[in-house]
Amino acid sequence: MNNILTIIADSQKQFINFLRISIFIVMAWIGGLKAYQYEDDGIVPFVANSPLMSFFYNHPDEYKAHKNKEGEMVPANIEWNKGNGTYTFAHALGTAIVVFGFMVLLGIWFPKVGLAGGILTFAMSLVTLSFLITTPEAYVPDLGSPEHGFPLLSGAGRLVIKDIIMLAGGLVVASDSAQRILQKKG
Repeated sequence: MNNILTIIADSQKQFINFLRISIFIVMAWIGGLKAYQYEDDGIVPFVANSPLMSFFYNHPDEYKAHKNKEGEMVPANIEWNKGNGTYTFAHALGTAIVVFGFMVLLGIWFPKVGLAGGILTFAMSLVTLSFLITTPEAYVPDLGSPEHGFPLLSGAGRLVIKDIIMLAGGLVVASDSAQRILQKKG
């Protein structure tokens, strides 16, 4: 048993690098999906209801009348979303997410870049987690069942709550990068 504990304890650096790789994979994949209309449509309720982000849309209060379900292609809704800035914002956000992921990954070799990437991952996750407060679609709607509202997370809410892991991961990789920077200076 002590051998296993020693191996695990001695592998912390590799595990932190595995965390960096994991964060990169998630961010590159999710950010890359922002090139697709269905993903862009999916984030509309989060952005439209967020006091931190709704200004990116031209008409955030009107989104409910123009929502596309996942995989749905309603031409009028797509045109409205184009005029609303939905797709432009989503593409820019996707690019930023991919860049943050690369920064975290590069932290394996470049601690200053990794520090910035970890801090940006932490900040991005804070914004994402705020959607649990600002987005009504994060909870099961009242459609007649007694099981609705807080704390019953909808699919969208379950997607968001997982960002608490990204929040913690961002702090871990930022902390590791900061330690490596300080070791180089000392």
